[in-house]
Amino acid sequence: MKLLREIIGYVLGGVLFVGLIPTLMWLASGMPDLLPVDAARGIIAVVVMLAGLALSIWTIIYMKRRGKGNPMDAFGHEVAPRTCHLMIDGPYRLNRNPMLTGTFVYLIGALVWLWHWQALLVFAIFVAIMMVQVFSEERRLRRDFGKEYEDFCKIRRRF
Repeated sequence: MKLLREIIGYVLGGVLFVGLIPTLMWLASGMPDLLPVDAARGIIAVVVMLAGLALSIWTIIYMKRRGKGNPMDAFGHEVAPRTCHLMIDGPYRLNRNPMLTGTFVYLIGALVWLWHWQALLVFAIFVAIMMVQVFSEERRLRRDFGKEYEDFCKIRRRF
């Protein structure tokens, strides 16, 4: 059952962050042709998207190996098993939310590719929703890890 919950968590995260949000950005932009795209803009977009995905995937792997858990925790509800340890190294040396940072970077790459203000609006709404999630998660981390998390907050920025 634990493995199934983990798989569901990874699939939901992938579908939401890698597929659904960029699709909503594209739809809101009036479904512009995705190809051809200006070569320079296309290269920049792909590099930014790959960098964001790489950071998010590194964080997921690190979270699984080091934290013995899964990142999918939605607004205080455990979708898949939570991490058992506070992680402060690896990608967490960059900031307290490296997976979400990677997601934001990936979506910025999608913004560059689409190059429409409506896509930016979808991104802004997504960021606002995710900030509610971040604040919820921070409350849980304070409950779960207490002073250890408070000390971590003093040395690492949120993003």
